[in-house]
Amino acid sequence: MTPTARQHPNVPDVDQSDRLIPVNLRQSGPTPVQMLISTRVRKSPFWHLSIEAGCWRATVYNRMYHPRGYIRPEDGGAMAEYDALVNRVTLWNVAVERQIRVRGPDAEAFVDRVITRDATKIAPMHGKYVILCNEAGGILNDPVLLRLDHDEFWFSASDSDLLLWLQGVNVGLGYDVDIAELDVAPLQVQGPLSEEFMADLFGAAIREMPYYGLMEAELAGCPVVVSQTGFSGEKGYEIFVRDATLNAEAVWYALRGQGARYGLRVIAPAHHRRIAAGILSWGQDMDVETSPFQVNLAYQVPRKKEADYIGRAALEAQRAEIDAGRYPFSLKLVGLAMGGQPITDYAPDFWLIATPEGARVGYVTSPWWSPELGHNIALGYVPWALSGLGTDLRVELPDRYTDTSGEAVPAQVVPVPFRPSAHPSAREQAREHGRDWSV
Repeated sequence: MTPTARQHPNVPDVDQSDRLIPVNLRQSGPTPVQMLISTRVRKSPFWHLSIEAGCWRATVYNRMYHPRGYIRPEDGGAMAEYDALVNRVTLWNVAVERQIRVRGPDAEAFVDRVITRDATKIAPMHGKYVILCNEAGGILNDPVLLRLDHDEFWFSASDSDLLLWLQGVNVGLGYDVDIAELDVAPLQVQGPLSEEFMADLFGAAIREMPYYGLMEAELAGCPVVVSQTGFSGEKGYEIFVRDATLNAEAVWYALRGQGARYGLRVIAPAHHRRIAAGILSWGQDMDVETSPFQVNLAYQVPRKKEADYIGRAALEAQRAEIDAGRYPFSLKLVGLAMGGQPITDYAPDFWLIATPEGARVGYVTSPWWSPELGHNIALGYVPWALSGLGTDLRVELPDRYTDTSGEAVPAQVVPVPFRPSAHPSAREQAREHGRDWSV
């Protein structure tokens, strides 16, 4: 492949004609810069504690600095963090999951209007993974929705301006609700020893908590909400610290102190493990121009929801096209098993996917090395006609990950998740019972 073809700024071969803002496919490679820490971006209540714990790099998420590395590359880097997660127990600073509260007499009706799932079926002190879509059916956010009371919901937001959107929507809808961000900052405790550790902290009631269950509690004299949720595919929990600007240090040190007995390690959010579990990352695997039908989230779009919701007409039209055998999108997200040298850190580009003959047709969104499988895995977009299991493809990886310089590595479309989760997703459960929730 000539340098000119490789460096073309728009990669026109990949069909993104159904997007107004095509994904940036420029292959710019690593661009080492120093991050400017200023008051324009918020520091979480745990920021200085993460630095104290060894954080050496960060990104920005929800307009907040987000720790993304504690163990340095010379000491094992992200894969040493992976080992701590899958074998012991880990602590994550995820305060960037801003908590947006909707409270008031019309809270249930408002939430039901803005999410695709049925909010009336979420009992108090329980939660659900949900999506919110715009009128075109594009995914605006995919938070965990916590129901604290009959008239109080918290959106644990992913990386987009959910607060502004919810407030703006209600200017027109006029529901009797208050919509505001809370002084609540979450931490995640993830790994196979997390239940023992959490029971040590909060008592035996933790063992009876269902997946997506909630519990009010105290830790180090500070009020918290505990949920059995997480972003890893491993057994895990989230601890939502109330009045976090006042209580962050007390809760953090209580967790680290008691966690020493269990070999607890502070690590970055485990994208290597969430990829293996098939957990999507908003802004990376999907965005505002992505339909749930493109990313295997069709189960989030119920065929029989009584109440209307934003995006319903567009989503039902999309499903009708698919039911008729016509795929209405240029690309579809799939799982890939890939060759090449182990990918053990974040990808700086959306690496290109090609056919065995070399025609560029798609791009990788989330790649990593799987120690258990012994090869690289990835999520990526390909045309519908090339999305069938067993389809052979090629991926253009940087030379440091290839077996032969300048040569694309082999890849094959495989089922997602790549390995089982501690709590199977709705998609996994549907597959086990012979139901197809891909459309």
